[in-house]
Amino acid sequence: MNVYDFDGTIFYPNCSVAFLMWCLKRHPGLWFTYAPKAARDLIRYKRGKIAQHRFLRGFFGFLGKVDDFDAEIERFWDKKEKNISEWYMAQRRPDDIIISGSPSCIIAPIAKRLGVGYVATEYDREHGVYLDDLMMARSKARHVIENDFPVIENFYSDSLSDTPIALCAEKAHLVTNKARKVTDWPHLDAKTLKKVRKEIDTGWTINI
Repeated sequence: MNVYDFDGTIFYPNCSVAFLMWCLKRHPGLWFTYAPKAARDLIRYKRGKIAQHRFLRGFFGFLGKVDDFDAEIERFWDKKEKNISEWYMAQRRPDDIIISGSPSCIIAPIAKRLGVGYVATEYDREHGVYLDDLMMARSKARHVIENDFPVIENFYSDSLSDTPIALCAEKAHLVTNKARKVTDWPHLDAKTLKKVRKEIDTGWTINI
C-alpha cells in the first residue's frame, strides 16, 4: 500500500483554497458574508494571534454557505481533475490511500474518481466544527497507528511536517516543484530536524 498527502503532493495548488476561489467567483455573495472575517482571521493567523485550528475552522466556514455544494464540488473537480500530477497517474494503484488535511467533503469526490481510499479532516459544514482532529502532521501518524494500517510501502508528501507519518513507511518521498518532482525523503540530521519542527509549528500554508 502507498500513502499520499494530497495538496502540493499529487495535486497543485491547495484544493481547499482553489475551491474557495471557485466559490467566490460563482457565488459573489460570499464576498460579503464570508470574506471580511476570513481576511481578518488570516492576518491574525499570520501574526501568530490565533492558533492554526481556530483559523482553519473559520476558513472552512465557506463550505456551509454554498447551498448547491454537492453539485458545485463536482463541477469544481470536472475542471480541476486535470491538476492531478502525471507522475502519480502513471503509478496509481487501487489500494492507494490519500491522507489530507483538507476537508473530506472536498477530498471524497476526487478520491472516488481516482478509485482510491482516503482519510481527511472531518468538518461539519452545517455547524462549522471539526468532528475529529485536523488530519495534519502528527495526527496523520496517530491515525495510521491507531487504526492498524497495513504496511505502508511508500509515503509521499510535499511537507516536512509529515515526517511523523513518513517514519511509519518503509520508504518516504518528498515532492517539490509544484507537485512535479519526486525525491527521497531527506536524511534527518540536526538541520533537517530543525526544519521539521518549524514546519509542524507553522502548519497549513496558503498557496493559490
